[in-house]
Amino acid sequence: MEIDPLPNGNSSVEESTGATPAEAVAAMAAAAASNVSKLSDSLKLEHQFLRVPFEHFKKTIRANHRSVEKEVSAVMTAVQSASPDFDRNDVVSHLSSLVSRLQGLKRKIEEGSRAENLQVQRCRARLDHLESAGTDDMSEWNNMRLKRILVDYMLRMSYYESAAKLAETSNIQDLVDIDVFYEARRVIEALQNKEVTPALAWCADNKSRLKKSKSKFEFQLRLQEFVELVRADNNIRAIAYARKYLAPWGATHMKELQRVIATLAFKSSTECATYKVLFEPKQWDHLVDQFKQEFYKLYGMTLEPLLNIYMQAGLSALKTPFCYEDDCPKDDPLSQESFRKLASSLPFSKQQYSKLVCYITKELMDTENPPMVLPNGYVYSTKALEEMARRNNGKITCPRTGVVCNYSDLAKAYIS
Repeated sequence: MEIDPLPNGNSSVEESTGATPAEAVAAMAAAAASNVSKLSDSLKLEHQFLRVPFEHFKKTIRANHRSVEKEVSAVMTAVQSASPDFDRNDVVSHLSSLVSRLQGLKRKIEEGSRAENLQVQRCRARLDHLESAGTDDMSEWNNMRLKRILVDYMLRMSYYESAAKLAETSNIQDLVDIDVFYEARRVIEALQNKEVTPALAWCADNKSRLKKSKSKFEFQLRLQEFVELVRADNNIRAIAYARKYLAPWGATHMKELQRVIATLAFKSSTECATYKVLFEPKQWDHLVDQFKQEFYKLYGMTLEPLLNIYMQAGLSALKTPFCYEDDCPKDDPLSQESFRKLASSLPFSKQQYSKLVCYITKELMDTENPPMVLPNGYVYSTKALEEMARRNNGKITCPRTGVVCNYSDLAKAYIS
């Protein structure tokens, strides 16, 4: 930043503040360092912002690699199957088949390349967005962050259309994970309809990652499918299913396996609590919740919505025992049951000193704005009462009781 010199040789900053140019520059540098420090702390919360598109990019690469390997293997097998005994028509037919396969392979490679380029573009857009945090208008940047957090919350709550609309109108499609959540949407909706096939397909696509994290999700899906066969009184198929799909899990989950296999001896209408719970519809809700947890872990997302995390950070500074009393002011967020529930696991804010806040202005009452006591015992800030007296010819009306008095009747309160 340049400082324009004045005719007398002093800078405009020096004249206006009384500081030398060196002191002014040092002050500006300190302010800039403080802003950078605050920004650095803020950006530590953006881990998910970069991790999700990167994980999606890696998954796209792995899927394309598997697809190409499979197609190349099929082409090589077809080439090796050619025989010298083929007549002219057989050779032409065989070559035509190979050309068709190779054209299909080319299309898959091109589609895979476009998908990978799209993921790279998304990662680049997010890096550029983070780099712009220190240069652009921070109020605009923070507003965009708020919209990203709201889109994340909507997607987690299954408000997909609303999330897509907000992203589109705000032009932040590359900064949110709508396409990733659409992948989860298919599985969630299938589980809600009591279908496990899409979820099992998802487990197969992510088998190595789930195995590495010691996930039990696929096992739970298999157990539920077994229970559904038992519920339908199809015990023969249930036994065959258990031999094929449940037996391999016996070494690590024998206790759970034994409990579920025992349902063969019970009907779905059983009153035995140990087995009755296995037939309850809420088991499907547990599978939906478990899938969401596995999905978030797979992509490096926070298990809680970002909106909850940010709000809990604020509520932890506001939460006091007074917030849970009947006379808690309505303008206190913790007077609302939804916020109390969100803050239930948070500790109370540590208050080393009492703070008095004016009922009228909501400003802190301190030595610069001391508290004043009305004859009826209610306390308000000097600033609020002086303003009220100016508007009402020296008269004060208590906003809570309606009692009217003169400003001269007030007494200053002292806090020790």
